[in-house]
Amino acid sequence: MKTSSGSVARLLALGIVFHLVYIGTVFDCYFTSPVVHGMRQYKLPQAQTKRLVLIVGDGLRADFVFSSNASRIVPGTPERVAPYLRDIVENRGAYGVSHTHVPTESRPGHVAIIGGMYEDVSAVTKGWKTNPVDFDSVFNQSSHTFSFGSPDILPMFVQGATPGRVEGWSYHEDDEDFTKDATALDIWVLDQLNLLFRNATTDQALDAQLRAPQVVFFLHLLGLDTTGHSYRPHSKEYMNNIRVVDDIVRETEQLISGFYGDQETSYIFTADHGMSKIGNHGDGDPDNTRTPLIAWGAGIRGPTRDPTFSQSLDDYSAPWELSHIVRCDVEQADVAALMSALLGTHWPVNSVGVLPDVDPTKDGYLSMQYGKREVAEAGVVNAKVLLEHYRVKHELKKAHAILYRPYGFLDHPSSVSEYPGLQRISLIEGLIRSGYFQEARRQSYELIKATLGGLRYLETYDRTLIRTIVTFAYTGWVAYSAAFILTPSQPSPSSPASRWISLAFALTAVGFCGLFFIQRLPWTLHIYILFPIFFWQDVTRKVYVNSSAFRGRNIDAKWIASTLLGLVLAVVALQSMVFGYTHRAVWSMGFVAIGLVWPLISWPEGRGRLFRPWAASCLLTAVFPLLRVDPSESLGTIIAGGVCMLFAGEIATRRVLEMEAVASARATNLNFKLTFRIQLLLTALSILVTAASVRSLQAKLGLPLSCQVAGWIIFAFASLLPFFFTVPRTAEGRLLTYFLTFCPCFVILSIRAEGLFYLLYCSTLYLWTRVEQAVRPETVKPRAPANDEYMSRWNPRCLNRDDVRIALFFLFFAQVGFFGTGNVASISSFYLEPVYRLVPIFSPFLMAALLIFKILAPFVFLSVAFATLNTNLGMPPFALFLLALSLTDVMTMTFFFNVTDTGSWLQIGQSISHFCITSLLLVFSAGIASIGEALMRGTILRYPSETSKERAPSDDIPSLRCGSGHTPSPYRTGDGDITKRNTNIQGTPSAD
Repeated sequence: MKTSSGSVARLLALGIVFHLVYIGTVFDCYFTSPVVHGMRQYKLPQAQTKRLVLIVGDGLRADFVFSSNASRIVPGTPERVAPYLRDIVENRGAYGVSHTHVPTESRPGHVAIIGGMYEDVSAVTKGWKTNPVDFDSVFNQSSHTFSFGSPDILPMFVQGATPGRVEGWSYHEDDEDFTKDATALDIWVLDQLNLLFRNATTDQALDAQLRAPQVVFFLHLLGLDTTGHSYRPHSKEYMNNIRVVDDIVRETEQLISGFYGDQETSYIFTADHGMSKIGNHGDGDPDNTRTPLIAWGAGIRGPTRDPTFSQSLDDYSAPWELSHIVRCDVEQADVAALMSALLGTHWPVNSVGVLPDVDPTKDGYLSMQYGKREVAEAGVVNAKVLLEHYRVKHELKKAHAILYRPYGFLDHPSSVSEYPGLQRISLIEGLIRSGYFQEARRQSYELIKATLGGLRYLETYDRTLIRTIVTFAYTGWVAYSAAFILTPSQPSPSSPASRWISLAFALTAVGFCGLFFIQRLPWTLHIYILFPIFFWQDVTRKVYVNSSAFRGRNIDAKWIASTLLGLVLAVVALQSMVFGYTHRAVWSMGFVAIGLVWPLISWPEGRGRLFRPWAASCLLTAVFPLLRVDPSESLGTIIAGGVCMLFAGEIATRRVLEMEAVASARATNLNFKLTFRIQLLLTALSILVTAASVRSLQAKLGLPLSCQVAGWIIFAFASLLPFFFTVPRTAEGRLLTYFLTFCPCFVILSIRAEGLFYLLYCSTLYLWTRVEQAVRPETVKPRAPANDEYMSRWNPRCLNRDDVRIALFFLFFAQVGFFGTGNVASISSFYLEPVYRLVPIFSPFLMAALLIFKILAPFVFLSVAFATLNTNLGMPPFALFLLALSLTDVMTMTFFFNVTDTGSWLQIGQSISHFCITSLLLVFSAGIASIGEALMRGTILRYPSETSKERAPSDDIPSLRCGSGHTPSPYRTGDGDITKRNTNIQGTPSAD
């Protein structure tokens, strides 16, 4: 039965669309936008300060700024890198650790600090710059805000704010050069603040704005982030930048005091996120989520001594030698509530922050004019802000949800004029009037916790529904793709029962969409529900139409047991890969299993000459997942990888040219020789250019323009060369061409050992194509007669259980390509140092594109190797991939239910990225299969000299022969739709 290439294409297209669309389910289920509108605003009746200065050290780690001896962190640095800030902590202010949320990026961090809410995840599609949804902020509630800093941060607080209220001065984006001294960016901010005050001496309107109450100054200091990316935090450059920031804080306070001549200014110093030891951020690494918070000035209490060390002593802060001072830790969104209380402005309407002083068990940060009474009143205001947030969401859900159940821990008055929690607010206000301030704080804090629980309840109200849809969708896809493989690809015969099945599922779809519309559920749910209904409709119809083929069959217990055992082993293998996402040693164990265990227990006796190179290649590749995921830049290792690729390419070129001499004309062979030599030359040039670039960058001389231009030319020409030059006809020639194509990429964009990994990974894949062909059984069962009802309706492609193993190997190699030299399931495992050799100026999308190109490059070789293997085994195009297609979502479902929005930020960030990677695995795999078939079209797959060597009597690995006894032609191309297959499901009951 001929496989329809059109039906395979439709299946691939449907699978890609399905998996891309269903990535959105993780955000609809676990992470929804916190922004709603229509809330009433609340504020304290009395301000604690006339103005506030917010200073954000972008990418500053808490442990570095608080360290008592920085020389223990980075030898050769001063003992105190932030002496002014430390003096404030010890003598004038309050301090703590501000815990950020993932993603630990600059935009969401600033939104939490200034807006009091945690970022809508859709902002990632805007590069964390443009507002996907306008939101309120402390700046918008001020009388006027003057902001200075990065063009990536300042504009998002101007957009959506009251016109003219928030002004910003930022440098040009080109100034964010990772190869230059980034402290200049921070000094520029201080200079602009100084210029503002000088201008005010001659500009009366500006002077009046500056002297108005509730003014905010915002200083965004990007230098630390840029320096950390360039040199990593454990460097003298990063420590020196902290010293510069400390000096800027001191000079800013002097400027403010000198201009105003009073003590009516409050200061908040914090960071948007930290920095991991490899110089990156984005995920939930504790070094990324722990940032400093220091507050001093008007309305801020001084340091509280803790003689018992009971509140501030832990392993993390012990090296700071600050355990004698009470530390008050907060969530990042709490900073907005603190600033609103100090300024006496309305809280941002979307704020979910909790004023640190509300908790009666903590000292907090405030020193209010009217003492405990005012602190208790602040707690009531905080509770009202959150209750108003809950009220709006509660009313929206109540108005549309069918059988709505309100949150049980809050009172819900029946009167429209009353809001949830009103009775408890009245009780707390009565306690304040009676002078029970401490009890009022406790009651407010309990009410705030209950309200936050209610907000979470409403945000997760539809989670069970979405999880149910996702479960039916992914299991439906597995069943749908399996039915496509095991049943004929043409449409099933039309029958009354088949039409009734279609009608029933269509009515089900209409019913669900109607219910979703009535409840005003997100439009995405209407799309999500269509996929499982379509999948299960097709599966039900196919099973019904073809079920007659089972009747009268004698399915023995042995066949059932062996099939179930195979399924169990496949699930175990897939779950092992799931485990490998968090334990990279699993991938090394997998290489040991396929390199040693599989040959010893499954290969024919003797195993032949292929066993030794196969085992050696697998074991060497197994080393890389065991290496650290945070390597430092090593020019020597980069050059070694390039030289090894050159050496291997030269040897392979000579061997391939001998094969091409047999398969091609002399003139054509000379063209191939020229192509290979150009590719080797480009690899050699990339080594020289990379060496010059790395030395210049490490010497802090910047990136020479000649190196940047040469790097881009080599990178682009090497990547495009196979598409403009004649490629070889032999399989080995094509494989070598595509291997050499990306060798310059793995020199220019390597930080350490990626080039060596690429070489061994490609070698293992090439040997895999040889091994699978060689170990096929010599005698296989012929295909059943075409008129057998069972074989004509079930398994027309004659797949066997060994093909499932090959599909699992393919999935294993696909994921090893991700995890071989790093853990890309963690956002911060992307290294920026290599990108600076091509893009020294900050450009997030271009930098990300280069990193993704490097990650995807090995999959081009995997694609051509897999296509070669598929055709060598005499299988229809995409046959092996279709098997892998039906297996991937076992992993995807596991990761979907493992996603969490609670716990440590490391767990949250990794759970999201794990799910997204496995969801995209099918997209990658489809691309791999399609690209491989296209790139290997017209390839000669066997050679007389090679075949005779591998099938000599002295070689113990039997050769592949067709079931009819026909030996394949030694010259066979990858063209055409190969539909005949020489094997059947081993152990399947034979036809009667």
